[in-house]
Amino acid sequence: LFDEQGEWLRKRGFEFGTTTGRPRRVGWYDAPITRYATRVNGITDLVLTKLDILTGLEEIPVCVAYDVDGERFDEVPVNQSDFHHATPILEYFPGWQDDISEARTFEDLPREAQEYVLALEAMSGTRISVIGVGPARDAVIVRHDLVD
Repeated sequence: LFDEQGEWLRKRGFEFGTTTGRPRRVGWYDAPITRYATRVNGITDLVLTKLDILTGLEEIPVCVAYDVDGERFDEVPVNQSDFHHATPILEYFPGWQDDISEARTFEDLPREAQEYVLALEAMSGTRISVIGVGPARDAVIVRHDLVD
């Protein structure tokens, strides 16, 4: 995101290079690219970080497909030219207002946050096993043990 939404996410998530201070690239969750990456790399579990920075948003956009010259692609376009001309098709999920930084179980999260995580899991086809809910080292929710 190269607009005020991107700037907001970047500032809220402290997404700047440690040594250079250079702004990092940020964006909304991209379901097609996540599905593709998990499939080609054999990924079985995802770790969702920085869920807490979404607190306070009325709605949260998620890229669910791409539009390339009026044609919908539910998967990543295989043609590099199409991929570079793709624009995201966004679906919006309800946000939440409650501070989640003290949540340590999935059930501690607001219903909207739970539904958001479950939707990302369904769209990616891969379970989300760990969720980061704040900047503290222990601000995580472990839903599934990564080493079993």
